Amino acid sequence: MIARDLGGGAKLFLEPSHVLPIVSVVVALRTGSAHDPAGKEGLSRATARMLRRGCAGMNAVAVEEAIDRLGAELALEVAASSTAVAGQVLARNADAFVDLVAKLIRSPTFADDEAARLLRETRAELLEALDNDRVLADRFFRRRLFAGHGYGRAARGTAASLAAIDREAMRAHHAAHYVRANAVVAMSGDIDPERAERLARVLVEALGDGDAPGEVLGDPPALAGRHLVFVDKPERTQTQILVGSLGTSAHDDDHVALSVANAIFGGTFTSRLTREVRGKRGWSYGASSRLGVDRKRHSFVMWTFPAATDAAPCLALEIGLLEKLVEGGVSDREVRFIERYLTRSWAFEVDTAQKRVHHALDVELLGLPPDYYSRYVDHVSAVSTDAANAALRARLDPKNLVVTVVGTASTTLEAVRAAIPNLASEEIVAYDLEAKES
Repeated sequence: MIARDLGGGAKLFLEPSHVLPIVSVVVALRTGSAHDPAGKEGLSRATARMLRRGCAGMNAVAVEEAIDRLGAELALEVAASSTAVAGQVLARNADAFVDLVAKLIRSPTFADDEAARLLRETRAELLEALDNDRVLADRFFRRRLFAGHGYGRAARGTAASLAAIDREAMRAHHAAHYVRANAVVAMSGDIDPERAERLARVLVEALGDGDAPGEVLGDPPALAGRHLVFVDKPERTQTQILVGSLGTSAHDDDHVALSVANAIFGGTFTSRLTREVRGKRGWSYGASSRLGVDRKRHSFVMWTFPAATDAAPCLALEIGLLEKLVEGGVSDREVRFIERYLTRSWAFEVDTAQKRVHHALDVELLGLPPDYYSRYVDHVSAVSTDAANAALRARLDPKNLVVTVVGTASTTLEAVRAAIPNLASEEIVAYDLEAKES
């Protein structure tokens, strides 16, 4: 991995590979949807998508034609803590592609008609998302778990927040965030270091000179008690269930140990959760658990999607399995197995230049420990059974959970409610709340 300081706070990460005549280019910002102003959720995403809809001397059609002529791909991606303009292009066209991306970043026009069209399309996306119960479950889970925190905001926005966004808001966001002090460039593929640095400087010079936006996020507030969010959707014969709490920070001393324990519990096709829910009972084709990783402490979450008739017993089983995991821990045999699995499969996480450079990008954008990826195998191999069990007891508390269920309240709510012992609160929300609220 080659790292270069581009000045003014900007950095370049480069991973050359001459296997294929393709170059990948990413211009990333250290801010994302979690930094959207309250009441204007979706602003980061809308601003990023407008970059492709016209710049000085080029309308949206001309931009698309230019991308096609170069044999390139261009994506605009917004996560909670980052924004990325990411593309791939034939190596011989890399200079022209970078010139185009620089122009899009430097001089977006934010034309009235394109801004209005984009916002209409985004509202339509909100309505389309109502058909995806998995997306609904995730959205309402995060909304409750991270209530009042940037991680709880909708990256796409809501009907109400989109109504508060206009081209001037996008212009102001662009001026404040698209500055070199806030930027990281990553390149990989068929490109030498000298050419990469020259092109990276073209991209950085297209950005503004202002200060980087300050950090606006602390750790999310701790959760107390068990809380049910039932997302009421008519005529559901199948449910989506998410159960979880706050999880880990990459800077916790026990972060890797908890990751190992979670992989034992729900991280593989033969994990405890999968075996009990799917293998023994056939309640859900998929059953898994995961730990989110971001700049601040993120989530631990279990996911299943049983039939409505199986939702309550499946939920009760999940809570019971989590209690057993925390109280009884994992075994030496399980730890040895999962460590072999994780260290051997790591090869598939570093087998391309693009994956390797994205690891460096994640470390920078998410503020991860410098050796988070480079010493992954060593860190995993060093986890003991005692350390994994101590991490479970320290970080996961089955008494403090958010349970989110997408289903039909009239037929499923009563049984689901009864399946959660010591329920502290419940909230029944309409599935189309965010798409139609004003």
